[in-house]
Amino acid sequence: MKKSIYLLLLLAMCGCSEGERKGAPLRSVYVAEAQGGSGSFSRIFAGVVEEDATINLGFKTAGEIKKIFVKEGTRVSAGQLLAELDDADYKLGVEALEVQYEQVRNEVERARRLMEKKSMADNDYEKAEAGLKQLAVQLQVNKNKLAYTRLYAPTDGVIEQVNFSKGEMVDAGTAVFSMISSGRMEVVCDISAAAYRLRNDFTGFQCAVASGDSISRYPMTLLSIIPKADGNQLYRMRLGFNGAVPSALTPGMNVEVAVEAAEADSAVMVPLSAVFIHEGQTSVWVLQNDSTVERTAVTVAPEPKGKMAEISSGLSAGSKVVSAGVSALQQGEKVKVIGKPSETNVGNLL
Repeated sequence: MKKSIYLLLLLAMCGCSEGERKGAPLRSVYVAEAQGGSGSFSRIFAGVVEEDATINLGFKTAGEIKKIFVKEGTRVSAGQLLAELDDADYKLGVEALEVQYEQVRNEVERARRLMEKKSMADNDYEKAEAGLKQLAVQLQVNKNKLAYTRLYAPTDGVIEQVNFSKGEMVDAGTAVFSMISSGRMEVVCDISAAAYRLRNDFTGFQCAVASGDSISRYPMTLLSIIPKADGNQLYRMRLGFNGAVPSALTPGMNVEVAVEAAEADSAVMVPLSAVFIHEGQTSVWVLQNDSTVERTAVTVAPEPKGKMAEISSGLSAGSKVVSAGVSALQQGEKVKVIGKPSETNVGNLL
C-alpha cells in the first residue's frame, strides 16, 4: 500500500517537472509596425453639376407675341434675340410724339430768339423749355416701350421651357421662357462629418468626369460648406470651376469630387485587422519588449483608407501592433511573433 502511494507521488512529481520543462504553448501572432501619416490624403465624394441659376424671362411691356425664335433645349448666347411682340402700336406712339416734339422744339427755338431780343419774358421762355424737356422724357419712354417688344438672352444658357406661343397675349413681367444659366455652373456634393471636421485642412479640389474610355479632371474652388448637417449627417459643399465651364458638362450630370487635405502629423496608419472593440473602446494590441501584449485604447478616423485604419491618437509611429488573431489574446499574454515570409524563400524550403 505504501509502495503504491510513493509510486503515485513519483509519477505526479515527474509529470509536474515535465510540464514545467516544456512550458505552456505560446500563441503565434503577426505584427505590423504603425506607419506615420503620408502628409496628405484624398477622398472621393459623389457630386452633381448644377446651374448657377434658373432665370424666368419675360417682356417689360404687354402685347401680342409676334414671333418666337427659340425652342426648348436651344443653347443661346448673351444678347441673342429670343422673341418679339407686335410693335405696330408702339411705333405709332413713338412717331406721334416725335412729330409733337419736333413742333415744340421749333417753338422753343423761336422763343429763345425772342427772349434774346427782349421780346419775351424770361419766365415764359423757361416754361416753354420745361415743356420741351417733359415731351422729350415722354418720347424716350415710348422708345423704351418699343425696344421692350424684343426679348434678348441676358446671359449664355439653355432654354429649359417655352410657356407661350405665337399670337398669345402676355402682360409685362409674365415669364415667357425659363432659362438655365450656363454662364456659371457649380458642383454640389455631400461630405461626411469626418471630412467636415478636416475642412480647415483642405488643400485642393478636382471634378472627375468619365468621357468614353478616358476620365477628364477639372480643378475647382471651394465656394461654401453649409455648417449644418442634414438628416443623414452630411454637410452640403459647393464648388466652382476655375475658368470657363467645360462644354462637356451639363446641369444634372453626376461627377466625382476628389478632395485633397493635409494630414495631421500625429496620425499613424495600421492594418484594419489590428483594430478591435473592447468594452466599447476602440483598441489595438501593442507588442512590448518582453514579447507580451498590452491593450491600448486609440482614436480611429471613421473612414478607412483602403485596408488601413487612421489612428489620430493613442499610438505613435513605429509601435508594433498585432495584426492578426487579436480576438483570442489576453492582457499581458506572452506571444510568439511570426516573421514575414521571405519573398525568395517561398514555403521556407531553404
